[in-house]
Parts: sequence; structure tokens; C-alpha cells
Amino acid sequence: QQQSRLTAKFYQDGTRIYDLGCSNGNFTAAFLSEMGGRDFDLIAVDNSAPMLQFFNNRISGFVGHERVRPVLSDIMDISFEKSSVVIANLTLQFIPVEQREILIKRIYDSLVPGGIFLITEKTINSDSDLAELQQEFYYRLKEENGYSKIEITRKREALENVLIPETIETHIERMKSAGFSAIEIWFKWFHFAAFIGRKKS
Repeated sequence: QQQSRLTAKFYQDGTRIYDLGCSNGNFTAAFLSEMGGRDFDLIAVDNSAPMLQFFNNRISGFVGHERVRPVLSDIMDISFEKSSVVIANLTLQFIPVEQREILIKRIYDSLVPGGIFLITEKTINSDSDLAELQQEFYYRLKEENGYSKIEITRKREALENVLIPETIETHIERMKSAGFSAIEIWFKWFHFAAFIGRKKS
């Protein structure tokens, strides 16, 4: 909800909004509700055809859905046009580490002055004891929400060497290196962190 409000606030007419890894459409659905009848141009990218079909079905009942352009593509293959907001929720962590800096720089270069980059990631604490504590309490929370130990273990094994989290410090340094002058963590829950980076006006 807060991401959709930030996007509506910072969107500039004549530019694009990119939802990278649009998944099941949670962000876009909230954004459409936030925008109402206001004009915009949103490009929603995902590399899964079934997920993109689910996304289309999900947003089809919202006012303004015809302004959303779903794109089936690998994010690294996207040619970014002039944008004012780029969103990447739990997406960067699945991209090879050596390609992440390239992607963030391309996102920064696509943003118009005053544009923002909203990124949410699973992070890892640089202190091993705190990292272990975060993981322990996160798994405990999943159990409290109905997941069995077997389900939790299978999910962890499936994501091993696929989802590669990084420290908060690494994310901030990468964004600084790309050129973002203003960076803030606007939300944090366990080892999930949401960042906002703004391009200088």
C-alpha cells in the first residue's frame, strides 16, 4: 500500500513506471486503486508466462488496467525508457550477483531527475549470530502461520543457491555507486528490507 502511494506521488507525466518481477500483481493492483482515473504508463515485467497470465487476470477488474503493459521477459533484457518510478520487489535476489550492479546502474540512468527506485529484498545480517537469530524467528513465525517443518525445509532447499541475499550495507553501497544521492530504508521486518533511492532533482 505504501509503495503504491509513493509511486503515485513521484510519478511524472510522460514517463514510465516499471514493475520488475510483477509476480501476482499485488503492487499493481494497489497502485491502480491509488491512481483512480489518473493517466499513467506502467510496464509490468515477469519471466514466467503462467505468472503473467495470473497477473493479467488479477488486474483486469481494476479501473485503469488498460494502461498497464505486461511484458514477458528476463529483466536483464529490458531496454529501459525514460522513467520516474522503478519497483523491484523480491527480485534482485534472484539475479546473479555479478549482474546486479549493472542492473541498478541501468535503472538509475533511466530515471528522470527526482525519480525514485523502490526495492524490497530479503537481506542477511553481517553479524552471523544476529543472522541466525533472524532466521530462527522467521521460521518460527512461518510455523505459527500454518507451515509444517517439512514445508519450510523444502522451501529452504529449493531456494538454496537460487535466492542469494545480501547485507543492507551492500545494497546501500551499490545504490550509492549507481548514483543515488538520497537512500533510505523505509520499512524493515525481520530480514526483509524496503529501500527507496532518489535521483537528484
